[in-house]
Amino acid sequence: MQGPRPVVLSGPSGAGKSTLLKKLLKDYENIFGFSVSHTTRQPRPGEINGKDYHFVTREEMQKEIDAGEFIEHAEFSGNMYGTSKGAVQAVQAQNQICVLDIDIQGVKNIKKTDLNPIYISVQPPSMDILEKRLRDRKTETEESLLKRLTAACVDLELSKCRGL
Repeated sequence: MQGPRPVVLSGPSGAGKSTLLKKLLKDYENIFGFSVSHTTRQPRPGEINGKDYHFVTREEMQKEIDAGEFIEHAEFSGNMYGTSKGAVQAVQAQNQICVLDIDIQGVKNIKKTDLNPIYISVQPPSMDILEKRLRDRKTETEESLLKRLTAACVDLELSKCRGL
């Protein structure tokens, strides 16, 4: 990968990564660019294909993963998520610092590549606040919310491990 060294924002869903990313891109739009991830989940209200995510079928995504087109990928709650090489290269081609928004599984996968990013772990103030943020979104069933909270506990513990 050519271009400026990327930045990886990681942390559990609801920690504040997207909020920080939006402010960064607004205040420094010519310096930073966002790597648009791929997902097999359905768009949430207001999400735009190609801006928020590349919404694809499981078959399309698996085909590209098998072809080696992804830097990292993971599955969560029955949906696939991942960062394609093309998404990072598109930002780098603009001579911008590429920012990736990924979970701890993605961090583990990126550690195995030659991407060499700067890592920033975004932590929620508390689990109670994290739960409130996720509930306030009104995008989760009770079951998926509990899965996200359980995953958040694991992510927060893993983020304390040396090298992550």
